[in-house]
Amino acid sequence: MTTRRQAILAVDIGTTSTKAGLVGLDGELLAIGRGGYELTVGHRPGWAEQDPEAWWRAFIDSTREALQSVEVDVVAICVDGHGPTLVALDADAIPTRPAITWLDSRANDELDELSRASGLRGWALGVLPAALWVERNETRSAERTAWYLNTWEFLGLRLTGRAATTLVPGQTLPSSALMERVGLPPSKIGPTVGAAEALGGLSRSAATDLGLSEGIPVIAGVVDAFASFHGAGLTQAGDAIDTGGMSGGFGVYWSQPVEAAGSFCTPGPLEGTFVVGGAMAATGRALDWLREDVLDRSSSIDDLIDEASPVAPGADGLVFLPYLAGERSPIWDPQARGAFVGLSLGHRRAHLVRAVLEAAALAIRHVAAPILEQGVRVTEMRVCGGPARSALWNQIKADVTGFAVAVPHVLETAVIGSAVVGAVGIGAYADLPEAIRAMTRIEQRYEPRPENQATYDRLFEAYVALYPRLRDALAPLASETAADTEVRLVTSDAVSAGAAG
Repeated sequence: MTTRRQAILAVDIGTTSTKAGLVGLDGELLAIGRGGYELTVGHRPGWAEQDPEAWWRAFIDSTREALQSVEVDVVAICVDGHGPTLVALDADAIPTRPAITWLDSRANDELDELSRASGLRGWALGVLPAALWVERNETRSAERTAWYLNTWEFLGLRLTGRAATTLVPGQTLPSSALMERVGLPPSKIGPTVGAAEALGGLSRSAATDLGLSEGIPVIAGVVDAFASFHGAGLTQAGDAIDTGGMSGGFGVYWSQPVEAAGSFCTPGPLEGTFVVGGAMAATGRALDWLREDVLDRSSSIDDLIDEASPVAPGADGLVFLPYLAGERSPIWDPQARGAFVGLSLGHRRAHLVRAVLEAAALAIRHVAAPILEQGVRVTEMRVCGGPARSALWNQIKADVTGFAVAVPHVLETAVIGSAVVGAVGIGAYADLPEAIRAMTRIEQRYEPRPENQATYDRLFEAYVALYPRLRDALAPLASETAADTEVRLVTSDAVSAGAAG
């Protein structure tokens, strides 16, 4: 009798789609399924919500799709997810309100208050600011809520019946006394569990929904960014990542906390590491926007990139500001707006595409610059998701940032990263670094080309200077576009497909 291959069911709950991968214990992606859903933004200023039940439906559909592709023995399940994203649930694990996603800014006051009171900042506070906002502003929802969890913690509860708050090494929560003092019931925060620890066995009802066997170990996962770090092969100080995805982001491991303007710093998912970096708002979505909404899908993404390839670095003096949804790191201005600057009759659509590609790299450099000024050194930047499929885009990122760019063998880095966590959770590897080294590898590397450095230095200088000069002039226009309208974003079949977050 032939023994079937063992695999981890590794599930990535992204902002607009879920990906369920069957990953061998050697890191090979054996099969993958996908399911999309809507993200509702703008129905009130700064709000961005989602239906948690849509994640569960996509989880089931994508898992069943993957299982139809290959015959394996699933030996563990591990889920990562976008965050911090608040899921408020009753005692039966039913949502009491829509999820408040990581894109949502309504709880900024609560974030500042908790930061001052606890000394914790940004990601370190997780969903607590949004939970405090619900307690203060939505009494009926708060009264029905038994648990405040994150995306992957919600799925862990659905899979096992156990509510738990996942912590990475070095991460702590505010004390129960502090939470009570500000009005956040600590009893609604799940008991803590370490990432890569077992939550329990797959319940009978969840097993039936997924088409799996009851009792399969479910391992506590992490935020999708941390999963991508693992799946991209990051293990030590100086290892960096371009997270790709709809929003875009940059992070680098360092051995100590770093204070850098416009950036966050939080304990990393590996013992003794800190992550310093920043997340943008729409650098990954910008090329989809250009193709779908400006060029009316007249060409594929691949064709547009090929068309832009002959255009010289710098796009003949054309600069694009990718602030199509405001901007987060490093300027933190929700009213920022995008712009093509320097247009002339000599520019064609290939120049616009080239400028959009270059803007994604310029945005990374903009986030990285103050971090490097604090003494952090980047040894190599891993790229992932859909954008990493483009050799031209990878080379542009190397040339603009000055970083060596490395492409992982599997670009679904969050899926692979969750498999890494799952493999450690069942004892297949002694620890996360060992599992990362065994389950990831680099497929290709791009070195910065010295002949393009001067051009991109000038372009970066112009890019950084443009925002403050345009901000005041565009402010009245930006306020007009911030009306209470509802926009639904759905998963893209192009650049954002397969990216983290």
